[in-house]
Amino acid sequence: MNSKFLGTGVALVTPFNADLSVDHDALANIVNFNIENGVEYLVICGTTAESVTITKQEKKAVIETIAKANKGRVPMVLGIGGNNTALVIEEIKSTDLSNIDAILSVSPYYSKPTQEGIYQHFKAIAEASPIDLILYNVPGRTSRNIEPQTTLRLANDFNNIIGVKEAGNNVAQYLQLIKNKPTDFLIISGDDDLALGIVLAGGAGVISVIGQAFPKEFSEMIRLGLKGDAKAAYKLHFRLMDVIGYIFEENNPAGIKGVFEALGFCRDSVRLPLVPASNQLKEKIKTFVNKF
Repeated sequence: MNSKFLGTGVALVTPFNADLSVDHDALANIVNFNIENGVEYLVICGTTAESVTITKQEKKAVIETIAKANKGRVPMVLGIGGNNTALVIEEIKSTDLSNIDAILSVSPYYSKPTQEGIYQHFKAIAEASPIDLILYNVPGRTSRNIEPQTTLRLANDFNNIIGVKEAGNNVAQYLQLIKNKPTDFLIISGDDDLALGIVLAGGAGVISVIGQAFPKEFSEMIRLGLKGDAKAAYKLHFRLMDVIGYIFEENNPAGIKGVFEALGFCRDSVRLPLVPASNQLKEKIKTFVNKF
């Protein structure tokens, strides 16, 4: 099994300054904070990073800042996905992937392809990619579920498709994938609230949003889960449970940026059409952080 992606990966935010330019110092601090507190790998420019409102130049600069701060300490996964297959392939071919360990590619959104369309999209990407690929299924955002049989068909047909980040909040679907997957294929939770249960059932870990704000506790919870120590792991899960609910209450990443602001890491600025968390939500987050 691809052990470098066992455990906790974090879907890093892109911190912004007051003028909405990228705050590279804050980003480097967040990277160091996560590595020093035990996360297993970093996910760069995923949807939590507001990748749709970031320019190509900014994406390049963000990758450089994260790589520089990381200094090769943990593996790095880069988000490259979209609903124009040819453009996704073009971006893969024109990106320097020398220090990237895998690509995380979101299922095509908006265009609502059939299961065959989804298969052909990822087939084309897998054939074009010089490095490993992790599928990303998030039907709440793409409006199309990657059905388990499509994921498993891709897993069996392409050696460089090594896993799926499942974020459908559907326990039955997770279990179907865990039960029927090829031995070394990774079922990675994209649902912070379900991550521990999925790991205990045989999942490989999580690509987490909340994990980057509480990396020590969250990554320890997942490690305990991978060892099968449910009792100790659930203790940590219950400590974090409320804040996991809070960060997804309005939208992601406004919630997690609200947490980072309360922790003193960065401003809670987001780019339109997203807006910062409401004052009501910020109060709840602040109270949680102070108690924690």
